[in-house]
Amino acid sequence: MKHYKKLGLALMVTGTLALSALQSCKKYPDGPMISLHSRTERVVNTWKVDNYKLNDVDYTSAMSGYTETFTKSGAYSFSWGALSGTGIWGFQNNDNEILVSGVSGQSSRTLVILKLEEKQFWYYFMDGTDRHELHLIQ
Repeated sequence: MKHYKKLGLALMVTGTLALSALQSCKKYPDGPMISLHSRTERVVNTWKVDNYKLNDVDYTSAMSGYTETFTKSGAYSFSWGALSGTGIWGFQNNDNEILVSGVSGQSSRTLVILKLEEKQFWYYFMDGTDRHELHLIQ
């Protein structure tokens, strides 16, 4: 009987350690915990706006038709009605951020990743004291 108690205790400790390790695998504040796809594979896509907030005020309706495209080769583009632009992108800061640069008429922009899944990409960027948060979907 003592053997089974020791085995049970060992399994509980192992399970607790495994759960702790899984939680530490979570890269971004809003997930995912684990993905079978690389970060690059998840970001490479053409995204459209599902939700947009400026300083926590919802302006989603103003972003109708806005898209962003990230390619595997590092090309970036956006399109919004008659406005469009191209540049380059790359991960930085231990893959917690994406730097978008080379877009004409814009300075480089650091996108702080909140969530990066196959079908959802959430980030925010600062423009002076203004916080722009975008929730993008496929």
